[in-house]
Amino acid sequence: MAGVELRQLRYFVTVADELNFGRAAERLLIAGPSLSQQIKALERDLGVRLFERDRRSVSLTPAGAALLPHTRALLERADDLRRRASQLTGAEAVRLGYVSWLPADLTARTAAVAQLLIDAWVAPSHTQAARVADGSLDLAVCWVPAEDLRRLGLNAKLIGADRVYTVATTGKGPVKARDTTVLLDDDATAWWSWNLYAELFSADTGARAVRISDGGITGPAFFDHVRRGRCPVINCPKGQRTPLPPDLVRREVVDPVPYWTWSLVWRANEVRAPVLAAVDAIEAAGLETGAWLPADDPHRAGP
Repeated sequence: MAGVELRQLRYFVTVADELNFGRAAERLLIAGPSLSQQIKALERDLGVRLFERDRRSVSLTPAGAALLPHTRALLERADDLRRRASQLTGAEAVRLGYVSWLPADLTARTAAVAQLLIDAWVAPSHTQAARVADGSLDLAVCWVPAEDLRRLGLNAKLIGADRVYTVATTGKGPVKARDTTVLLDDDATAWWSWNLYAELFSADTGARAVRISDGGITGPAFFDHVRRGRCPVINCPKGQRTPLPPDLVRREVVDPVPYWTWSLVWRANEVRAPVLAAVDAIEAAGLETGAWLPADDPHRAGP
């Protein structure tokens, strides 16, 4: 039981409500394979099978049906605990989600104005932005195009940026953008934001775009793509936080120098003082002159 997370229990309840992994994944705003893996991990930790699955149907096992009401009650108690904790501190909690990066001084900057709760559900940028829009989160740190800000009714300010680099098998020094490869994954649920960024980068610079279907945007599969490739491969910001294997090298990109922006997003109609105070307390960032950003990045200067 030590490995069970509240997030996994919420997944269990949602699948039990829908009895369909696809619909449950859409409701939870996560990829179907990720949801299936989390349910399997929960079943391992609990030591029981929760669902019977075949190609056409999903149903609760007797153990799943027996545990479902207890799980609902546990989640309700967890929500009540959060509410009571907020009341004890005398401050309304502000819930913030993120993808793979947060400012190092985030909690220190907001401590005086808001009780900031960092959400444990690490999800893609487009998912986090959608959660702010539907009220599941108050704030999120994510990459977001200007069109999504308009469509979802969000505001954004730049609080960080990652310089995007490549991974290669050989070579030293920088590589021109047109001489790189960028990967796009067929799993649009998990990689929608990255795919959009990659498509725009390829269109703007002439970088070679390669479609994959193995989740190899990050992790060991990404390194295998680099080894098989003929030129340096762009490493997405999430992957840049993973140490490189000893047989691969990092090479910077120039002409132009691409950056991935991290926005703090909040609802445009937000009126709660703790949320707005937290927004003000988190310091804005800048970009170096000449940084490449996609055309629809809200922080891109000029035409």
